[in-house]
Amino acid sequence: MFLQFFIWGAWYTTVGNYMSAHGMAKLAYLPYTVNPIAAIVAPFFLGLIADRFFATEKVLGVLHLVGGAIMVLVPGATGASGLFVLLLLLYNLCYMPTLGLANSLAFHHIEDQERQFPLIRVFGTIGWIVAGLFIGFVLSRFTGGLLPDTTPLPLYTTGTASLLLGLYSFSLPHTPPPAAGRRVSVQSIIGVDALKELGSPPFYVFIICSFLICIPLAVYYTYAPIFAKVAVYDLQTTNVVTGALPNPSSLMTLGQMSEMLFMLAMPLMFARLGVKRMLLVGMGAWALRYALFALAAPASLFWLIVLGILLHGVCYDFFFVTGQIYVDKKSTPAVRGQAQGFLVLVTYGVGMLIGAWVSGQVYNRFLGAAAGLTRQQWLSFWLLPAAFAAIVLVLFAALFRPDAAPAREPVAAD
Repeated sequence: MFLQFFIWGAWYTTVGNYMSAHGMAKLAYLPYTVNPIAAIVAPFFLGLIADRFFATEKVLGVLHLVGGAIMVLVPGATGASGLFVLLLLLYNLCYMPTLGLANSLAFHHIEDQERQFPLIRVFGTIGWIVAGLFIGFVLSRFTGGLLPDTTPLPLYTTGTASLLLGLYSFSLPHTPPPAAGRRVSVQSIIGVDALKELGSPPFYVFIICSFLICIPLAVYYTYAPIFAKVAVYDLQTTNVVTGALPNPSSLMTLGQMSEMLFMLAMPLMFARLGVKRMLLVGMGAWALRYALFALAAPASLFWLIVLGILLHGVCYDFFFVTGQIYVDKKSTPAVRGQAQGFLVLVTYGVGMLIGAWVSGQVYNRFLGAAAGLTRQQWLSFWLLPAAFAAIVLVLFAALFRPDAAPAREPVAAD
């Protein structure tokens, strides 16, 4: 989990600033569209390969090795934007299936999802934090005074770490394909069979609202680092920040630090709040975060920006980790991988694809021919996802009625 999310954090929060610094500002949203495109394809890996033919740890190893080799080639394509984005697409086609694979492997070997999984998953959060701090405080020593985000070093870091994880994956506990010998069909590969098995009105509401909330979610991943870069440098001119946060990648790790704390508290909070309240709090945090960014924009109020980033712990843990646990508790062993893959398809796939594309069009409309958005434009920009997230929150609160009991008891490790 540490390496899994170190890899993602090293490039995901820096590529927008890298592209902006190399004449690709209006294309900076494209990596956040190829990422969800890969998430849509991910169920084919999960449903066809991992669940039926090969052990999970071996599929993880191969995908990370191939992905790492591709990422090492990405900086060489900086002068050709089409090839640059194409290589990122190929990389993500390797990486995105590993999210569901890592989750299903972990769930296969634990007995108590609510208590054990957050303690395992928190190492992913630590990995993302270390990636941001590594870029900000280590790579900055090798950039000749340049912002590390604007150099190819984070991309090379991603490729190297991916190769390392690929090798390490072969030493993970053996996890045999749970659906070996079952009939292969398109419905089973994309998770329709799992959907039929898990289907209930509450589950359908959960899936629809998960899809909808990921539309504004994409705005954060795409443009918050760019917004943070502007804010940090504006504030440095007023001596409010004097090198304590030298670059956006370090600033953004505050969100993962918050995520780590909430992850450790999740077992207790899950028991006290239950599924619906946990999900509601997570959705509400998304709306509040964007509202804080909007309020901070006109005067670059640093403390509001920091508070918005710190809400990431509530946003991610209360919604996404709770959602992964909710889906696993409703799954049977035979469709566990399909179910997690279907959740990835709906959220990181279709939802974030639409969100990244729409946010890119909106941002470019605000941008026009200018070099960047004004503070007033940032205010208007952030109000849009805040309003959208608030609407999803209201819909979920009104329509979601959780089952009285989970579909199955937690399954003991084999």
